[in-house]
Amino acid sequence: MYVDVRSEREFEAGHVPGALNVPISQQGTPNPDFLPVMQQAFANTERLVVGCQSGGRSRRAVEQLVKAGFENLADMSAGMDGARDAFGRVTPGWSKQGRPVEQGKPPGQAYADVKQRSPKSG
Repeated sequence: MYVDVRSEREFEAGHVPGALNVPISQQGTPNPDFLPVMQQAFANTERLVVGCQSGGRSRRAVEQLVKAGFENLADMSAGMDGARDAFGRVTPGWSKQGRPVEQGKPPGQAYADVKQRSPKSG
């Protein structure tokens, strides 16, 4: 399961097909509901790939989730656009690699829908 931790506006503009949106921040302010929504929507053993625009927010999200007991996490560190390493080299992200991008708020994937989600059992 891919969890996009960017803002609702960024998610709507373009995201990995099938991604679920749970913003780690809202308009530059930490989202106090991020962890409670994640804990309600996903089992702590569910396999999750966490991504954002260029890796910073997804790294912070993964750190919070690990502290909360989530076990099967992967950080898509290059995000949608890409990230730079310590030497300034760019690692292209999802969209820059020409991978498919979905737009809008597909039913079940928008933040409002994810807040209503219950984790899969088993």
